Amino acid sequence: MRKPILAGNWKMHKTLDEAIALINALRSELDSFDHSAVDVVVCPPFTALATARQAIGDAPIGLGAQNMFWEPQGAFTGEVSPLMLKELCQYVILGHSERRQYFGETDEGVNHKIHAALEHGLIPIVCVGENLDQNQAGETAASVGGQVRGALKNVNREQMPGLIFAYEPIWAIGTGMPATGEGANEIISQAIRSVLEELYGARVAQQVRVQYGGSVKSDNIHEFMSQPEIDGALIGGACLKGDSFAAIVRGAIEAKGL
Repeated sequence: MRKPILAGNWKMHKTLDEAIALINALRSELDSFDHSAVDVVVCPPFTALATARQAIGDAPIGLGAQNMFWEPQGAFTGEVSPLMLKELCQYVILGHSERRQYFGETDEGVNHKIHAALEHGLIPIVCVGENLDQNQAGETAASVGGQVRGALKNVNREQMPGLIFAYEPIWAIGTGMPATGEGANEIISQAIRSVLEELYGARVAQQVRVQYGGSVKSDNIHEFMSQPEIDGALIGGACLKGDSFAAIVRGAIEAKGL
């Protein structure tokens, strides 16, 4: 069985002191139950990565960045490279819808970043998802499938186990209107795993972990994690408090019967 992964995307939140307090609270909550059957990851802003790493210490919590540039170094003012990140964290979120919407990121750029992440030993969490117009027009499978294909251009079969997808319908992010568990499971099956199988074969398609993201909370995590194709969650607002994030982790474990 694919090991579930629960990743908290802090987005543009938390000062250094607040980051320490949040991680300490999360550690305390997680210490109250066995969560070894799942991967737990926190993704602070760049400014808090080093502080978060120190606060995590030897706790079984992974650390991820929210973005990166694809070049290892150079005259790219304001950017952060995979070479810099690999000294601090293990994961990196790529292609989040907010990056695509507000900062003009494209499938081609996400593809460059994936290659760079894999080359430097980082685990990419690749975000794909349709907007409301595409969803209402019945274009979800085509849109999501196209993003998957674009992201994986020239990525070879051997690299695939080191990659994670996150299906995040844009209309569900931060709106309080999550997709249904059944609906998300269907899209992951039809638009992500089916494309992976076409490109790399059934074995690889079943190895790759796929998260759901979009208004995930402790009271709906069971709905998502009880679905066979959903291997975890990429969590936004609910990860900004230690108790609510830990409750999601606990709910995921219970839903998967781990």
